[in-house]
Amino acid sequence: MSRYILVILFIGLSWGQNCTADDGTQGVELWGECYSIQNTIELDLENSQLTDSIPPEIGNLTNLTYLDLRGNQLIGEIPSEIGNLTNLTYLYLDNNQLTGSIPLEIGNLTNLYVLWLYDNQLTGEIPSEIGNLTNLTSLGLKINQLTGSIPSEIGNLTNLPYLYLYDNQLTGEIPSEIGNLTNLTSLGLKVNQLTGSIPPEIGNLTNLTYLNLRSNDLTGSIPTEIGNLTNLTNLGLYGNDLTGSIPSEIGNLTYLISLYLSSNQLTGSIPSEIGNLTNLTDLFLSSNQLTGEIPESICDLNIDWSNSDYFWISNNQLCPPYPSCIEDYVGDQ
Repeated sequence: MSRYILVILFIGLSWGQNCTADDGTQGVELWGECYSIQNTIELDLENSQLTDSIPPEIGNLTNLTYLDLRGNQLIGEIPSEIGNLTNLTYLYLDNNQLTGSIPLEIGNLTNLYVLWLYDNQLTGEIPSEIGNLTNLTSLGLKINQLTGSIPSEIGNLTNLPYLYLYDNQLTGEIPSEIGNLTNLTSLGLKVNQLTGSIPPEIGNLTNLTYLNLRSNDLTGSIPTEIGNLTNLTNLGLYGNDLTGSIPSEIGNLTYLISLYLSSNQLTGSIPSEIGNLTNLTDLFLSSNQLTGEIPESICDLNIDWSNSDYFWISNNQLCPPYPSCIEDYVGDQ
């Protein structure tokens, strides 16, 4: 009988009852099936139309190394008993409707390589205990309702290749310890309520190809250390309260394809070094307080100047004469 039919037959029964598994060993009943406590190593119920909450008795399956409950309609809180599963290497709870906070006991799962909790309705703070998970190679907490600050202990997760905390309600400053994550290739903190300045330690992340801090409340200047990120292809800082000038070191980012600095309070002139970014196809500098003439070197960029989907420089205090490549389009903005 299929798992789906079993779930329908057993709906309404209490979960977590003791039972005897097919192999004759003691088991625990979860979602209408009996799983051996001793011999269940992997539990893959992805996209199985599971509903209701995760029963705390799941913590009895202490030999589990792989638990996949993603893509269901699970509700309620993540049970603290999940912390009993200390042999887990993969935990997927994403794409459900889970609420409540991330249990502190998650920090017990020190063998985890993958922890995906994204696209739920989780609230509360990211527990500092997450810093115990030093074997993590993938952490997904994006698209929740998490609050509070990013714990400094996140800097312990030095094996992470990417970190996505975007689309939450995180506050406070970006911790300087984020500069410890030197294996990062992607860092997405956009659409939060982060404050303070961009830490100069971000310049340690020389493997980054993607950095998106847009739509926060960041202040201060763009650190010159941003010029260390010579592998960047996408840089998004728009929709903050950044001040000061665009650092000339931005010209070091010769692999950049997209540069988004719009809707800040940037001042000064556009540095001539911007002409070094010959791979750039998207340039957005609008709605700042930039002054002076636009450098002629901008014409070295590979941009369709006539298309506002790729180039936007309006709402500044820039003055003519404009470079020949854009003189027909600046006035139209």
